[in-house]
Amino acid sequence: MLRQAVHRLQVRTRGAGLYDVTPELRGWVARQGIREGLVTVFIRHTSASLVVQENADPDVLADLAAFLRRVVPEGDPAYRHTTEGPDDMPAHIRSALTATQVSIPIVDGDLALGTWQAVYVFEHRAAFHVRELVLHLAGE
Repeated sequence: MLRQAVHRLQVRTRGAGLYDVTPELRGWVARQGIREGLVTVFIRHTSASLVVQENADPDVLADLAAFLRRVVPEGDPAYRHTTEGPDDMPAHIRSALTATQVSIPIVDGDLALGTWQAVYVFEHRAAFHVRELVLHLAGE
């Protein structure tokens, strides 16, 4: 019989960077008792995103963040939206280039991530934020 569960998870960021939320996701999924299924993680913001990325070498995360800063720089005079600060419009573009949701299979009651994979909130703004994720799990 198909079961579903929904949860809201708050993630406090300390400025631009990648924040590993895998332990929180794994813990919540385990508590639901669903052995096989699919979890969808959705971030309810337009200036932060989600990525599944390597969790072994922190240089990967640093290089990814640096790449997006080069591709989408702050202070571009072509930006019309500037009322929320110089990092806001670049944050929207960076978010659009990454993802606002990820779906991960659940196998044997756990996220079916690869050995070196983790799920990250990718904060694109410079200031502290509280980001909200909505988790939806469906399965048996």
